[in-house]
Amino acid sequence: MIEMLATSPAALTITVAVLGLLIGSFLNVVIYRLPVMMENRWRADCQEHAGDEETAEAAFNLITPASTCPHCQHKIRAWENIPVISYLLLRGKCIACKARISPQYPLVELATAALSAAVAWQFGFSWLTLAALLFTWTLIALTMIDFNTQLLPDSLTLPLLWLGLLINTSNGFTDPVSAIWGAAAGYLSLWLVYQLFKLVTGKEGMGYGDFKLLAAIGAWCGWQVLPITIILSSVIGAVVGIVLIVLQRQQRGTPIPFGPFLAGAGWISLFWGNDLMQAWLRISVPG
Repeated sequence: MIEMLATSPAALTITVAVLGLLIGSFLNVVIYRLPVMMENRWRADCQEHAGDEETAEAAFNLITPASTCPHCQHKIRAWENIPVISYLLLRGKCIACKARISPQYPLVELATAALSAAVAWQFGFSWLTLAALLFTWTLIALTMIDFNTQLLPDSLTLPLLWLGLLINTSNGFTDPVSAIWGAAAGYLSLWLVYQLFKLVTGKEGMGYGDFKLLAAIGAWCGWQVLPITIILSSVIGAVVGIVLIVLQRQQRGTPIPFGPFLAGAGWISLFWGNDLMQAWLRISVPG
């Protein structure tokens, strides 16, 4: 089996795609539960700070309790939790109460499978594939959490940052110096934009989670690709914002999470960042 994966790019890609479906199912759990876990922790901290007796609550983490329908509390059985297939068999409805199941679940699973397959095809049978898969899966979780709640949890962004630095000590995706400067420049660039925007408008234009996410991207990809990452994320974010306003699905002044655009641009930068940067320089610099 190992020999087949090492010698057949197609077999490796298909295998990783199937793995991506399973990981996507787990990411759906992370996307839903991690913000709730953060809220529970904040509530407990507030009670402790206020000197109130902490309210005993049932265990709630990524493993416990078992998954249930949010409408009728029907316990999800194993066959109802097969990635994509169960959603199609159930026609997107709970088997017990017939409440609609969000299409987010199969979409996250399919996206995770597709992006995982792209990673395997790009990097082949190597340890870089495993590293890039961890990068990809974390970005997917961060994207959806920020989209749903406008939060970028430190429990995801900070380990991603440190992992990028550690991987590049062995010249994984860039050299160690570029990784260190990438982390520093990624954080400071958005921090400066935040401070200038706040100074001029008196408003906060983004959250600190965005700084940490760009720092993580810099740690993985190197400082050289940060300009194209920021340009890509800003352009895509502006286009999406304008489209939402035109379609009247977003009011002017309503915050739009920036994390999904940063994550998408960061993933692209891991693959083609240097090539895009060179193309940008050829276009923007005369001669």
